[in-house]
Amino acid sequence: MASRLTKKTKFLIIAAVLVGVSAWFWQHPRHQAELAEKRANRAAVNQTETEHAPQSAGKGKAALSVEVTRPVKVQWQTTLMLNGSVYPWQEALVSAEIAGLRIQQVLADVGAQVSKGQLLVVLADETVKADLQKQLATVEKDKAALAEAKSNADRAREIKDSGALSAQKINEYMIAEQTARANLALSEAELENQKIRLRQTKVVAPDDGVISSRSANLGNVVSAGAELFRLVRQSRIEWRGEVNADQQNALHAGQAVNLSLPGGKKVAGTVRLISPTVDNNTRNALVYVDIPKGSAKPGMYVQGQVDIGQQQGLAVPLSAVTYRDGFAYVFELAPSGADGISQVAQRKVQTGRTREQLIELLGGVEAGASLVLSGGAFLNDGDRVKIVTVTKPEAAK
Repeated sequence: MASRLTKKTKFLIIAAVLVGVSAWFWQHPRHQAELAEKRANRAAVNQTETEHAPQSAGKGKAALSVEVTRPVKVQWQTTLMLNGSVYPWQEALVSAEIAGLRIQQVLADVGAQVSKGQLLVVLADETVKADLQKQLATVEKDKAALAEAKSNADRAREIKDSGALSAQKINEYMIAEQTARANLALSEAELENQKIRLRQTKVVAPDDGVISSRSANLGNVVSAGAELFRLVRQSRIEWRGEVNADQQNALHAGQAVNLSLPGGKKVAGTVRLISPTVDNNTRNALVYVDIPKGSAKPGMYVQGQVDIGQQQGLAVPLSAVTYRDGFAYVFELAPSGADGISQVAQRKVQTGRTREQLIELLGGVEAGASLVLSGGAFLNDGDRVKIVTVTKPEAAK
């Protein structure tokens, strides 16, 4: 038992000695300095690797393979967009010239093509014919009275110098002849008036054209001047567009105007004249444009386009422009390295007109800039891309 305790005691003593030696070694100042130096070196290495690892990792990696395009100079057609309505060139009012007569026949309706002098309405003419017959009788009576007065005056002239009749009596015969002649002239004038009234019972078209409205109804008693029809003279129509003072200076007679009608139909017209005055309320003037017969309906509100010249500008393909948050952007490429990798910069641009597959750039990039042709929706400012090909858009003619 004593032998066993002795061995155990020796083992504990040896272990204690080893622990003490190890503690002395680790606590020695020189060893502590070496450990501190190693830790500092390792921290510096780690920091350097951390700072350079992303750059070195992304140096050869591109976010997207892209095609490159450059803006081209294009001759843009300068146009004015105007709004207005279609009107008849001139409207003729067809009305009754005689009052108090009943409409007996209506011979035309809305949309009818009529010729000048064509019969449209027939009024009841019984009373007018009766008045005409009465006046014919009056004329015959006045003719007889004139014949009697003329006969008496002729006899008076024959015996004027014989003294058989007094000067007063002779003068009475002369005056009676003149009065009878005046009464006959008056009766004949009234007879002509009755003939005119009879003709007025037939209402005719004042010009060639198309009936645009009708208010004449069978059985109505007309009033003098009451409208019976509206007639679009010669079936001509025109478009009247509104222009402001600046736009007015760019327009002149003879210019071509393209109208966009409902349903996508296009109609070509020609400027006939420009109003010499400006409306006090709207500060706009009217431009009168002749358009083909039957191409539009009066009352249509349509938009017109007038070409006023050409203007040079820059354009890029539609695919090169990306829209974000309501703004237009393009991605400009920096010069690439030997490996074809380049960095993109997002540029905000102003866009204008479009034509075919091109869109106008009003500002934001220079004429010789290299731009990403497509795929801008997948790019962000500062991304690195690989250039595949360079494509120059073909200017639209």
